[in-house]
Amino acid sequence: MLVHTFRGPGRIFGFTQDSTGANLPQQLAPQQFAEWTSFKSIELNRDQPNPGVNANECLDDIEKFGFHITDAHIRITQTVV
Repeated sequence: MLVHTFRGPGRIFGFTQDSTGANLPQQLAPQQFAEWTSFKSIELNRDQPNPGVNANECLDDIEKFGFHITDAHIRITQTVV
């Protein structure tokens, strides 16, 4: 699955299939820009390692919530849904 990565404040990153990041939670958008900043797009596949994100957790969250959120590489999606 092609996943678009966006930078939030500090070490927060959002992952989504939406190339605009419009479905990412606004409460975590960087305050100075009031929106997420596009970082890069990556191809994620289940059970295949990917530096910086747990592919299985990411894909599970995207299927369930439409996005995946991490803080310093730790899943925090459940704190914003």
